[in-house]
Amino acid sequence: MSFVTAANARLFYRWDGPEGLPTLVLSNSLGSTLAMWDPQIREFSRHFRVLRYDTRGHGSSDVSPGPYGLALLARDVLALLEALELRTVSFCGLSLGGMIGVWLASHEAGRLERLVLCNTSAQLGDPDLWNSRIESVRRGGMAAVADTVIERWFTPGFRQANPQVINRIRDMLLGTPPEGYAACAAAIRDMDQRDALNRIATPTLVINGVQDPATPPEHGRYIAEHIRGARLVELETAHLSNVEAAPLFTRTVLDFLTTSG
Repeated sequence: MSFVTAANARLFYRWDGPEGLPTLVLSNSLGSTLAMWDPQIREFSRHFRVLRYDTRGHGSSDVSPGPYGLALLARDVLALLEALELRTVSFCGLSLGGMIGVWLASHEAGRLERLVLCNTSAQLGDPDLWNSRIESVRRGGMAAVADTVIERWFTPGFRQANPQVINRIRDMLLGTPPEGYAACAAAIRDMDQRDALNRIATPTLVINGVQDPATPPEHGRYIAEHIRGARLVELETAHLSNVEAAPLFTRTVLDFLTTSG
């Protein structure tokens, strides 16, 4: 297993794809690990050397004391790039990963060649709702929120038709350390990046799920409207659009990342 240390925490990462290709960094949703990108890896790694990592507090990365801030989570990515001697990369993030992408593009634009922001928001929700969720996982573990989260991540039709996929994602969610989940939830609770969007000059693709209750499509539309030149694509999915519409999601991202201009 491969680790990089950033701000007193070890971050787990892995490579897919041959050396010599340009680098694409993938950043995960709250409550998931780098395995959430498995549906994309075969195709992505034909065009890129793909760098995945477990967000601080998730998967095989360390759970450092929380709460976390979005700047800390974004600087973890910068520490990873520095340790691996990567000057510039393309970046694709979903949900919390997209929020990290907004921070990077608005603070460290020179590090990003292209940016994909999926099922995400520049400012999300009532702090009381996040506080309630944080308290629930601290008292009852991830099982206390798992059913609700799965319902928000996938449409009813997809859940019914794909029980094996749902069970795999549920297991990933249940395996998330509650304190790591709570610490990252606090970063989302405290985030407001609306004023940062107009500073982003990186070529950007925004992907929405039109049936996404977690980051509703109007949030993605707001992002696309406020980043100069951003493209917007909407998919008939809920929150984990890369899983629910995997082939179309993969093709959409690759078309954007590999087309010049």
